[in-house]
Amino acid sequence: MASTIRRPVYGKKPPCSYTGRLEERIIKACATKLEKSRKPEKPEDFICYDDSDDEEDSPVLQQRALKTSFNVVDYIRSREYGLKELRTFNRDYGSRHILAHDMFREHPIALNNMNKVFCSQWLSDRQVVFGTKCNKLMVYDVATEKIDQIPCLYGKRDPSLEIPPGEASSGIHALQINPSRTLLASGAKNSNEIAIYRLPTLDPVCVGQGAHRDWILDICWLDDEFLVSGSRDTKLALWHFEEQEISSDEDNMPSYGTTVPLESRDCKYAQKVRALAFNDKKRELATLSLNGYIHIWDVERFRQKLSRKLPSCQDNVCMAVQENGALYAIGCKSYTLLLDSRTLQAVKKIPSRYSGCGIRSASFQSNILTIGTGVGMIMFYDLKAGKYLESSINSSRTVILKSSRGYVVRKTILFN
Repeated sequence: MASTIRRPVYGKKPPCSYTGRLEERIIKACATKLEKSRKPEKPEDFICYDDSDDEEDSPVLQQRALKTSFNVVDYIRSREYGLKELRTFNRDYGSRHILAHDMFREHPIALNNMNKVFCSQWLSDRQVVFGTKCNKLMVYDVATEKIDQIPCLYGKRDPSLEIPPGEASSGIHALQINPSRTLLASGAKNSNEIAIYRLPTLDPVCVGQGAHRDWILDICWLDDEFLVSGSRDTKLALWHFEEQEISSDEDNMPSYGTTVPLESRDCKYAQKVRALAFNDKKRELATLSLNGYIHIWDVERFRQKLSRKLPSCQDNVCMAVQENGALYAIGCKSYTLLLDSRTLQAVKKIPSRYSGCGIRSASFQSNILTIGTGVGMIMFYDLKAGKYLESSINSSRTVILKSSRGYVVRKTILFN
């Protein structure tokens, strides 16, 4: 969690320097080597190595280890006193510890007759915004346990872009907050339009229309003002939303205008654009289509660069990009596929713990890949260890979060 290279106060050695720590270090290193020497039942496609896997501890490394304290109290004191000691802090340790020690607890929220939560985002440390299949935009306060509905926005009527009445309001499929957390983009009342709200007040800013003839299935911010939308009509649209002043009408109610996209382009070799992921490090946009292709776009010119067929074309509905831009994770029917962002070659297939469950969401946090399934289970894959995160309470099982049964309107048709 934390490490501090201590300096001696009295004498030549700091308080954390005692020979018993070397014995513990040797025992731990032997156990790690034994674990790595075990041959898996199925050979791995992608293996990570540490820099010192085959090296013995030198006297210099041993002395450094003796001077290093892993006590969080030493870290805090050293920071508070402003001591000139080398300090590091692993911010991911807390999440790992909570997961491995089974400390997460489900807190069900009564949504009454709302149908299917399609998407959600944290607005703050106490508020969650989510969109439903029944076209409701809701905000839940985890402290007061109250739910408020945010009015959906309407665009101007355009007969040339209208969806059939039965399919116009198919739900809010995507919610995204811009990097500075000043604007929220979501689906509008008509599912082929985009609604923009100002944060944190959630006042309406404008409605984006005129780009798509079918449902918008995903939204991706490129920066604080530029946004890309992907739709079932195989089109991608580039939008520019400025933080304009909110105007009011005679009743002192907030009003909003409409805007059109800067550019709209067909995604070649695509059938229904399902997911978008912006790789900021490579300045490219990855697009996933339901016919099993991944498409790469140059965001500077908004031009499609290449398309590649995926090994599986079943239920490719979600995609995520690693923070350093090195990997793409794509959810399939029975496994999660990891792609090298440079070559788009598959470097690893992560099989699901439950066959055919359908991977519905994926996200990276450091070396942990979070995988959400269609059967209400969340799994956590350790990319560095090359296996699912194991429980510290029961080493024979992996960490899985299971959700309780929710409410679903039975007379509905499932659309991808």
